[in-house]
Amino acid sequence: MTFVKKPEIHHPLLTVNELGLKRRDYEGLVSTLCAGCGHDSVSAAIIQACSELSLPPHRFAKLSGIGCSSKTPSYFLSNSHGFNSVHGRMPSVATGANIANRDLIYIGVSGDGDSASIGLGQFAHAVRRKINMLYIVDNNGTYGLTKGQFSATNDYGSTSKRGVPNLYSPIDLVCMALQIGASFVARSFSGDKKQLVPLIKAALLHNGFSFIDIISPCVMFNNHDGSTKSYGHVRDHSAPIVDADFVAPHEEIEVDYAPGSTETIDMPDGSRLRLRKLEDSYNPKNRVDALAYVQRALDEGDVVTGLLYVEEDPADLHEVLETPEVPLSALTESDLCPGSETLDSINASFR
Repeated sequence: MTFVKKPEIHHPLLTVNELGLKRRDYEGLVSTLCAGCGHDSVSAAIIQACSELSLPPHRFAKLSGIGCSSKTPSYFLSNSHGFNSVHGRMPSVATGANIANRDLIYIGVSGDGDSASIGLGQFAHAVRRKINMLYIVDNNGTYGLTKGQFSATNDYGSTSKRGVPNLYSPIDLVCMALQIGASFVARSFSGDKKQLVPLIKAALLHNGFSFIDIISPCVMFNNHDGSTKSYGHVRDHSAPIVDADFVAPHEEIEVDYAPGSTETIDMPDGSRLRLRKLEDSYNPKNRVDALAYVQRALDEGDVVTGLLYVEEDPADLHEVLETPEVPLSALTESDLCPGSETLDSINASFR
């Protein structure tokens, strides 16, 4: 796979933030994802949010697992720390890194397969341990790297590109995050930059575990049997001499709709997605009400977007464990090994 570096020459009229940096200073490599992929819109929103907050790129640690979404950290914050872990194991790597150095700003980017299947247990424990990080799931309901099988978040009754119906109920990561104790929970749509950028900015400044589930359509595999333009329909009614796929370019989907309203989005495959934006009167400070609201919307076939829940006085893992203010990675040998007399006094306190 070839990664193309973006030109280092910036337009002289680009705006400069409080650090003297331009938006281009927060970008990464050129994306190799499918043209029109919602994941690229998420990366662009992260770039804009970090630039507008004037956060130093070198203070970020970006982590990911495996999947299309887990490739995206290459496309933003090129001057930051990064670690691409194995499938589903990003949360444990993030936990270790956060314990060692609390001074970094942590962004974990995962997918519905990476977090809702093989990494489901790791995701759950990252939530309950209150890791101070922004955890983003690019949720498209399919395994794009392995030809479009259902992921655990795919809706019951929806069909694969070959017309096979999904027989299982979906795992809703928003509901799980609310139940286990995340102190910041939101859901958005990759094409709604007006909503997504402020959510990312608020999540980055939140002390505790911030979770954003982002509906990010897969332009290649999000097909259904009702569309004559689906890959399944074409394969069933043709006899090609070479079995090859072609990914046609699509325009990125953008929406702008009022709070309290519902918007129907036409997907590239002919299917439709119904989004419901939270009303201005919605109170995001009650965890039980937030969970009930999400469940009611799911029963009605709507995907609720916006800030669903935020804890007014959150705590992170370091407050729970009472770790020192100095990052553990910066402690000296005398701090870590204070001597036998100190050890004797500590042991005596437990007798």
